Amino acid sequence: MSSDDASPKTTTEWWRVDTATLHARKQELEVLKRQLDAEQNAILAEINSRGIRGCSGHSTLAGLILEDFLVSDKEAAARADRVLALHPGPSIGGDPEPPLAPLTAEAAAEGAIGGGQIDAIIKTLARIPSTVPDKDVRAGEKILVELARHAGPRQIARAGRRLLDKLDPDGKQPRNEDPKDTRPELRFIKHRDGTLGLKARLDLETYARLKSDLDPMAKPHKAIDGIRDARTQDERYGDAFTDYVRLKTTSRNLPGQAGEATHILVTMSYDDLIRDIGEAHLDLVGPISATDARILACDARVRPGVLGTAGEPLDIGRSKRTVSLAQKYALTLRDGGCAFPGCDMPVPRCTAHHIVFWRHHGETKIDNLVLLCTKHHRLIHRSEWKVQIAQDGLPEFTPPTYLDPTGTPRRNTMHLRT
Repeated sequence: MSSDDASPKTTTEWWRVDTATLHARKQELEVLKRQLDAEQNAILAEINSRGIRGCSGHSTLAGLILEDFLVSDKEAAARADRVLALHPGPSIGGDPEPPLAPLTAEAAAEGAIGGGQIDAIIKTLARIPSTVPDKDVRAGEKILVELARHAGPRQIARAGRRLLDKLDPDGKQPRNEDPKDTRPELRFIKHRDGTLGLKARLDLETYARLKSDLDPMAKPHKAIDGIRDARTQDERYGDAFTDYVRLKTTSRNLPGQAGEATHILVTMSYDDLIRDIGEAHLDLVGPISATDARILACDARVRPGVLGTAGEPLDIGRSKRTVSLAQKYALTLRDGGCAFPGCDMPVPRCTAHHIVFWRHHGETKIDNLVLLCTKHHRLIHRSEWKVQIAQDGLPEFTPPTYLDPTGTPRRNTMHLRT
């Protein structure tokens, strides 16, 4: 058989090909698929290094993969983990974060190893204590990568356990079986993908109080048209905690600052505010983008401090952007929850978004407002998604051209409107 016979065939031609060629071609295609995956991962890593929010509007790489590729939560998380482990992370005040598994990335680019094998390697490497010298980690990674060239995930995992026993013979520290005297601790941390987080150790009473408050808010949403809540338990508690903090900061019945309700101070230059460029300064956090400042101002008790070129205060505005109770009720009747297509987030977990931004003289009126959950609120501000109120008075969304070149508007059919 000539070399031409080994080229890709249509479905109706493969019956003509001998068995040996079929086997050879399927192996060639597997290598090509892995190489394409590696190339796509490199592209995703570059987007992540430029700032996932600025490049796509999503808050995390997994969120981008989930929304743009229409995959499951589990697959999106696994693919994001591979990207973050195989490529340098974004620079946070210095040099980029080094990759967890650089040798694995090289083998993946060759097409020698695929998803399950990569996952088994990075799972092992992630468990190696930080006290182990890097040269020993790389030597262990090399062993696993060479094994992966002719072994599957299960064998790699077994070899990984043996490697961990060698590099960390003492294993994990024993658990504290008596947490009664635990001193509460709370740390604000930055992850290597640029996102922010918390790490806490709580006493028994604080733990019980917080969990009892969050449990009702973290329950799965009721199924609508047979579609169940797709969020994981961790995601439900994350959403619940976000709303918990937001409810606290908007309550007038809780202790505040200087005799008034809790507020957030956002400071930026007048020129940057007008041109929507540069950075703002968020009280207690530090520099944020002008876009982030605009998101906070959409439906929060934000007191904007506008500075002149010499840094002198020009205007300390009042919190006039929030919607009235009557407007919130009208939005509840119209939108029924987050209006973004496919989202089932209920009304209590949503805020009102100004379609025409406040700084563009957008008014706080019903035909310029739409209910959005935190996730999709940020997406609208940071991406090319557009929202408008259609002639029938309902919100509709137009996706970016790279997702839908036709620009066909989409609506949310998840909520039963009153």
